[in-house]
Amino acid sequence: MLVASHIVSLQDQFTAHGHNPSSPAPAPSSPFEQVVLDQHRANYDLWHREDEARDPDASDATIVQVKHDIDRLNQLRNDLAEQIDIALLELSPDSSAAPLHSESPGLIIDRLSILALKIFHTEEQLHRSTPDHQHRNQSRLAVLNEQRTDLATCLDILWSDVLAGRRRFKLYRQLKMYNDPTLNPVLYNRSPLDDPA
Repeated sequence: MLVASHIVSLQDQFTAHGHNPSSPAPAPSSPFEQVVLDQHRANYDLWHREDEARDPDASDATIVQVKHDIDRLNQLRNDLAEQIDIALLELSPDSSAAPLHSESPGLIIDRLSILALKIFHTEEQLHRSTPDHQHRNQSRLAVLNEQRTDLATCLDILWSDVLAGRRRFKLYRQLKMYNDPTLNPVLYNRSPLDDPA
């Protein structure tokens, strides 16, 4: 069910298709793969909204809307990482005596998703500007590819260890506070007089 190289391939296919709809779209073969792609889509959308937030010519209204979108997408991204972990925990043996791993597979898959986006956008830079710019980004690309290879290997090892009962992981809820009107003081201290008429 969980093979890191396949997850990386799905993320790369989605990223390429998102930027060029004529490239093949990824075809998830299970509900689990669909959640992985949904999570990558949240990161994809978040990446591009973050770019828009840094436009020095953007109007205040645009920045407000982009910030709201970023908050919503970040919440979705975290919720989907938790869904990935829930699906994997259902397949995991009861290994309560096994050592606990500090990072869950869902969080590793989230990091692989971000690396897929960094790699794609760094590759774009290889076709721009000066040879110095291209060389700098070639060096960055080598580091990013090495990091992704290392992380994918770690994910495969973790999942193998979990299935064999040598290691376990827990679902760590992110428990974000900023979107909760009962936990964010800006939201719960809002006076009824502040409500628009």
